Amino acid sequence: MDQLVYLNGRLVEKSQALISPDDRGFNFADGIYEVIKYYRGIPFRYADHLERLKRSLREIRLDFDGCDQLEDVFRELVERNDLGGGEAGIYLQITRGSHPRIHQFPAHCIPTVYAYAFPFAANKDQQLKGISVITTEDIRWLRCDIKSVALLANVLAFQKAVDKGAGEAIFIRNGIVKEASHSSVMWVRNGAVCTHPGSNHVLPGITERVIMDICRQAEIPFVEEEITEADLKAADEVFIAGTGSEVTPVVNIDGTLIGDGLAGKLTRIVQGRFFDMVNGLGQK
Repeated sequence: MDQLVYLNGRLVEKSQALISPDDRGFNFADGIYEVIKYYRGIPFRYADHLERLKRSLREIRLDFDGCDQLEDVFRELVERNDLGGGEAGIYLQITRGSHPRIHQFPAHCIPTVYAYAFPFAANKDQQLKGISVITTEDIRWLRCDIKSVALLANVLAFQKAVDKGAGEAIFIRNGIVKEASHSSVMWVRNGAVCTHPGSNHVLPGITERVIMDICRQAEIPFVEEEITEADLKAADEVFIAGTGSEVTPVVNIDGTLIGDGLAGKLTRIVQGRFFDMVNGLGQK
């Protein structure tokens, strides 16, 4: 049977999920999205994802009152697509809906809500050995804190990384490290785990928040600070964090080795505690 997806209140086979070419997500990228990780059928940090989803909707003034009913939909998508036994993801996209093309918000427009489940295992080899990354100029818009479907700049940056055989692209804006194309950037200096402060230039990371909790529990200093590209390359350790990448060490930036070129001590501690956390989901 074809994959089952959710579209506007119904579960349908993916081949039957039809969206109008007048949809504002198609014409204007007028919409937001969210990705949630499931481990053995259990969502990880669901409340945090829901909070970020609602915030993104508010920021683009998109009225959708069905957020609190989505968890049952997601659970059914995971189960009906036989993904409850391992690592799975839910992709959700909400656009302002379908309307003949005009730039202003249409007076009457019903949101388009689309979701699907997919296998979503992290790259264990990268998590063990670490990855090389590149840096690139941050050409994105000024509201990166909104999880917008307008991701062309991210796509171009990640393709640049792929072309160079790297695993991620880190955005640099006015000499300052921001985040990567689809993950948060974190580093270790003077015994502290650090990341960029919250701002309109970075997306509030769910995994970043988890790592903040891990550091507090492990009594590891956690610092929000700005860092230059040069200082990042001189950091004791660097890693990326995200729903897909979880905690992945960075061992090389633009050809410069980080530390001794291996995953660092604090990175391994954070990574190990993260794995313990997700492996313990559902256990009493």
